[in-house]
Amino acid sequence: MMNITPVVKQLLIINIIFFVGSQLVDASYGYLSLFYPESNNFQIWQIITHMFMHAPWPNFAHILFNMFALYSFGSALEHFWGGKKFLFFYISCGLGAALLHTGVNYLQLQSLLSSVSELNLSKADLHLILNTRYESGEIIQGQVAAILKNAHCTQEQFNILGEAAGIVQSPVLGASGAIYGLLTAFAFMFPNAELALMFIPVPIKAKYFVPGILAIDLFLGFKGSSLFGSGGTGIAHFAHVGGAIAGFLMMLYWKKNQFNNNRWN
Repeated sequence: MMNITPVVKQLLIINIIFFVGSQLVDASYGYLSLFYPESNNFQIWQIITHMFMHAPWPNFAHILFNMFALYSFGSALEHFWGGKKFLFFYISCGLGAALLHTGVNYLQLQSLLSSVSELNLSKADLHLILNTRYESGEIIQGQVAAILKNAHCTQEQFNILGEAAGIVQSPVLGASGAIYGLLTAFAFMFPNAELALMFIPVPIKAKYFVPGILAIDLFLGFKGSSLFGSGGTGIAHFAHVGGAIAGFLMMLYWKKNQFNNNRWN
């Protein structure tokens, strides 16, 4: 088994510190997870901090699988690349995951809002509606109830707005996007390496394992769960796809420019 490399070790420590700290300070999830830009909770630093946050206890599997994959695949990649190049790749894949996840949310949100465009809501009113809490199909904020009443909002339109508000208010968190980038890079560099993880006892070559696990995760994501994900409802699985795409494109670029064998440190 390969020894843990310096940057991977530091990333593991940071993730563990974030996890322990977030259990002690529950409000950290509202500050450090990634929210949609239209959300009142969105902050620019969340594009980085979200990839160090993980689902709260007792959902220990989220951070466990991500950190296991970071150690298993990250150490091998850092060994060949060096620390600086590895860290650049890791963060870039996390950003790619956030970008695709946010982009898909944008498309879904615009589709929902276009179906209620006849309400003629102002930009300010719409922002207020999308940041209002909904519980059991009822609006908590009285001002929003008045706005929708004056707009003659139907029950169907109300439900659509509630779904749109759910997109704006639901955060994404976890290292999963960056991890999928590492998986993609590992399969790119070591396609014939046989992998036998703890939940898949039969060795499978990396060039089959990585596309397979991505396809499985996509399927489970649509079904409401995921393997290396943030727990599963909604469209968080697109963050995994974004990380994998970012990793694949970077590997293609480095191969084309013959950077694969160059260390950055």
